[in-house]
Amino acid sequence: MRTVIETPTFQKQAERIWSDAERLDFIGWIAANPDAGDVIPGADGARKVRWKRAGTGKSGGARVIYFNLTDEEIVLLVAVYAKAERENMLPKDIRKVV
Repeated sequence: MRTVIETPTFQKQAERIWSDAERLDFIGWIAANPDAGDVIPGADGARKVRWKRAGTGKSGGARVIYFNLTDEEIVLLVAVYAKAERENMLPKDIRKVV
């Protein structure tokens, strides 16, 4: 299991997207599955993964952007957004958040 660190941006966005229980559920899952997401091309190793939201299911849920820092055994949660809000986060936008 990896240590999971939430950036301030992620924390703020997660408050709008998930309940505390949903957020903690995701954190527990990603700590055990740090390679689950797809690597985003051109984003310095950032990954994205879909996760459910209450009442929407996985396909209509949220997308989480994160880094799996293998050497440090850390998962850095960078951003979360509803799929309905935006389809993708561009590499330049990810760099701004980090």
